Amino acid sequence: MGELFNVADIFGENVFNDTVMKERLPKNVYKNLKAVMSGEKELELADADVIANAMKDWAIEKGATHYTHWFQPLTGTTAEKHDSFISAPKENGKVLMEFSGKELIKGEPDASSFPSGGLRATFEARGYTAWDCTSPAFVREDAAGATLCIPTAFCSYTGEALDQKTPLLRSMDAINTQALRILKLFGNTTSKKVTPSVGAEQEYFIVDREKYLQRKDLIFTGRTLFGAMPPKGQELDDHYFGAIPERISAFMKDVNEELWKMGVSAKTQHNEVAPAQHELAPIYAQCNTATDNNQLMMEVLKKTAYRHGLVCLLHEKPFAGVNGSGKHNNWSIITDDGINLLDPGKTPHENIQFLLVLGAIMKAVDKHADLLRESASNVGNDHRLGANEAPPAIVSMFVGEQLEDVIEQLIDKGDATSSIQKGKLKTGASTLPDLNKDATDRNRTSPFAFTGNKFEFRMLGSSDSVAPANVVLNTIVAESFKEIADELEKADNFDMAVHDLIKKLFTEHKRIIFNGNGYSDEWVEEAAKRGLPNITSMVDAIPALVTDKAVKLFEDFGVFTKAELESRVEIQYEAYSKAINIEAKSMIDIASKQIIPAVISYTTELAGSVSAVKEAGADASVQSDLLAEVSSYLKEMKTQLTTLIKVTDEAAQITDAAAQAKAYRDSVKTTMDALRAPADKLEMIVDKEFWPFPSYGDLLFEV
Repeated sequence: MGELFNVADIFGENVFNDTVMKERLPKNVYKNLKAVMSGEKELELADADVIANAMKDWAIEKGATHYTHWFQPLTGTTAEKHDSFISAPKENGKVLMEFSGKELIKGEPDASSFPSGGLRATFEARGYTAWDCTSPAFVREDAAGATLCIPTAFCSYTGEALDQKTPLLRSMDAINTQALRILKLFGNTTSKKVTPSVGAEQEYFIVDREKYLQRKDLIFTGRTLFGAMPPKGQELDDHYFGAIPERISAFMKDVNEELWKMGVSAKTQHNEVAPAQHELAPIYAQCNTATDNNQLMMEVLKKTAYRHGLVCLLHEKPFAGVNGSGKHNNWSIITDDGINLLDPGKTPHENIQFLLVLGAIMKAVDKHADLLRESASNVGNDHRLGANEAPPAIVSMFVGEQLEDVIEQLIDKGDATSSIQKGKLKTGASTLPDLNKDATDRNRTSPFAFTGNKFEFRMLGSSDSVAPANVVLNTIVAESFKEIADELEKADNFDMAVHDLIKKLFTEHKRIIFNGNGYSDEWVEEAAKRGLPNITSMVDAIPALVTDKAVKLFEDFGVFTKAELESRVEIQYEAYSKAINIEAKSMIDIASKQIIPAVISYTTELAGSVSAVKEAGADASVQSDLLAEVSSYLKEMKTQLTTLIKVTDEAAQITDAAAQAKAYRDSVKTTMDALRAPADKLEMIVDKEFWPFPSYGDLLFEV
């Protein structure tokens, strides 16, 4: 048994949170900082110096020797540069531990070494990190010791956002401003701030590190480029919610403890559907903090797995033939005094404010379905979205039976007079209690599902930041709120105007609602009839960022400039091309140096067996047939390998980013699939002793 501890005692112990700030900051400085955090004023340097000194003393007590501005560039991961607290040696040779307000507020990483999509040239190197005081600083403990991590935004010298955090904070300002207008229309003058709240569920795979190190494809790309399915996959549904293996439990325990210390409220853990797949979900947090927490969660999962002789795979589809991994983004809108704008109450038909908010979100999702789809796009996610796996590539909304009924009443009758009420679930066993049911079932096939008092955006990829999706969600809903407020603020009769507007929103955007099976072919046909976009590829999704509609949306709310959007388009195309190029080169390397030589060795032994059996006067037809079959697949492999080398070289020569990405998708990726097919067939035939690396069975079932 490990050491016993109380979660409440360790939770947040490494976070410079509100409690610590109250204890360590002078009252006036604390009050000023809270005003800065709520957007009422700017931080003064004198206050910053006091805060920095208190933060330094607290971090040093935790064992920290260095601090870092922790930021999220457009690489999909986090970045940090460490500086020690020590000052220049004094005359007596001693050093002081110093940390100034200026060092807290501003850092200066190299802006030309991160993806900028043409915003910064190599000779234009200056960039700045700026302290996000609304997301708490924390001390992270690892093999390097303890480091004070300060969450920051990252901008270029000329002010463009080069990160995920800056546009996220801008979008939060946008929805706050417009949501307060909606609340004011309903007579609410007490709520001062409205904040998007997010809970990001994280799926991941765990494999044994020794086996992982024998797979070049996993090392270089995060997914298996070759691999035949084992006799058993996920078809028995026995892994889902099953007993967690002891080795994984020990890993999860350490993950939880480290996250809890850093204030990440890791709540739910379980086995997922696919073998070797698991999930970790936190409690909700303010949008930017939740984004930081999810990045921390991914880092801790990977780091802790390493310590346990395991590897955490965050790729969306590390194994063909079993479910891939996603990230469910649970999104709601909360006021500073605790009102959830997405809470329908017990009688939704009477909750006019909720119905208006629901109509606004329906309009936003319908109008900007292409942007939402793009926000969930990355190379790995192409294997899931629109590929017979959850969720589909078509953006639709699930609202459930109760709300759909209210919507239909308003559209058909002009008024909603009732709400379907929850009933009792009778278990039928005398020793079991009857249960209160929710008014609505859940729908796991829906990409954007209402789940009681929030929307669950299920399309995100497991390796992605949740920031882009929330930037889009916040901004498109802010736009709907603004258009609604603009109309209602001019109304002579508010009650009549809001009633008519809700009916109009429901009527015009009803097509986005779909409560059925999102996996079915029938839905694909139905969605096409409704005019809903079906964007199956990241490459096809990227242009949504720079349509006239998108540019106007983001510029109107100050979330992105057109130049920032164009830079992100360039970065996305390059990311796709680079990822497929690495995968293709890895396949070429593995096929040339491992699989083909192994199969040749096997065929050589098989040919010897044929000769020996024939010389002995026995029937060698089985060996001969096997040799012919293996040789046929080997020849097909060599043909496809030659083609892959050719098309990869050709794609690499293309200079236009969009054209190059399309070439990698349409030519290189299809040839990779053609090369994999005979290789996977060979794996099913060739003696396991000859096969050069661990199989799917070894990886998925031997942890």
